[in-house]
Amino acid sequence: MVSLERRGHVLLMGLDRPAKRNAFDLPLWMGLCRAYGELDRDPDLRVGVLHAHGDHFTGGLDLPQWSSAFASGSWPVPEDGLDPMGLVGKRVGKPVIVAVQGTCLTIGIELALACDLRIAAASTRFAQIEIKRGIYPVGGATLRFPRECGWGNAMRWLLTGDEFDAAEALRIGLVQEVVPHGEQLARALALAEVIAAQAPQGVVATLASSRAALPAAEAAAGARLLPDLVPIMRSDDVAEGLRAFLERRPGNFTGK
Repeated sequence: MVSLERRGHVLLMGLDRPAKRNAFDLPLWMGLCRAYGELDRDPDLRVGVLHAHGDHFTGGLDLPQWSSAFASGSWPVPEDGLDPMGLVGKRVGKPVIVAVQGTCLTIGIELALACDLRIAAASTRFAQIEIKRGIYPVGGATLRFPRECGWGNAMRWLLTGDEFDAAEALRIGLVQEVVPHGEQLARALALAEVIAAQAPQGVVATLASSRAALPAAEAAAGARLLPDLVPIMRSDDVAEGLRAFLERRPGNFTGK
């Protein structure tokens, strides 16, 4: 479900469920957690590159599989893995660059926001559509989108669930570069190789120092994401959101 390839000191981690537009079921999630764990543990690895096989980065969560996990109030993370979104437990201590293309929905944006550099193909279409399903983003978008892109830019897309393109993502700072479709992985790998050629201790220290400067309130807010979702999961609107997802229609929400 997640391909792993070593290129010198770089670990390529590929979402490999293209027949489902790389939608995240639990096996794909657990595989990615283990890939991040391997990147963190292996002293010969210095940089990670997250990418996806096929035409799309990810269609988001395979929502029916995640209802029980969301209702439990915690993200599942295997003992030999790390949370790729950096919300649960230890965070990967090495830089990760992401390359996205095609559809990049919900968890795709949140995974990208948890990475350190973001490259998008011109084909990429983004959307944070959780509110259209009766829930809200619990993978870090509410914390990192405003910080990375500014409050108004973040609210424009978080509160509407509307789709936006790679040019808009570049304008607001969600991605650092836009390249022609098909060139996104090569560009991410080129940047990763530049970073991997630097002094490893200096790179790790730079990353750690930059993270240490983030407000402590962000970590506290992150700890509340899934617990605050638990009561929402019991609402009529969530049931309607799931029906709307399965029936491929807009939700008819009542606030109950």
